Amino acid sequence: MPMTYVSGAFSRPVVTDPDSQSAVSFLGGLVRMRATAPDTDGAFAILEHEGERGYMSPLHLHDADEETFLVLDGTLRVEVGERVLSVGSGGLTLLPRGLAHGFVVTSPQARFLTLHTPAGFDRFVAEVGASPQDSATKPPPDPAELTRIAARHGIQIVGPPLLP
Repeated sequence: MPMTYVSGAFSRPVVTDPDSQSAVSFLGGLVRMRATAPDTDGAFAILEHEGERGYMSPLHLHDADEETFLVLDGTLRVEVGERVLSVGSGGLTLLPRGLAHGFVVTSPQARFLTLHTPAGFDRFVAEVGASPQDSATKPPPDPAELTRIAARHGIQIVGPPLLP
């Protein structure tokens, strides 16, 4: 049986190194923009997250993108619908759009990638985040403002942040 390849809008190679990628302080962690909507013509975005124990997201869902977590180091507790999972180094979590989920770092430190298909979440992170140098003077948005910003990016916040 012949193999079928599906071609997306993404049409040019993207090669970056850590020093050339933007990074923002986001909800208590550091997020490096590994591949963004402009890089991939909107096909996907890859973000690298680093955070200490307690770095977390509120319970939320994405209206327009699937999200994949790949844990590189450390451990996350991921709440997915009614399930609560412990995901350690090498663990992968695939989340379809429209499914409520959240995460919290439970190890002393963690580093993980998120893949968003299609892109768009990267724009939310860029809007909410602050440059690492400005993070001490620019506090994260309060929950009501975060909810408003999220809604503009097709994200519904449906519950409080997870606790470690």
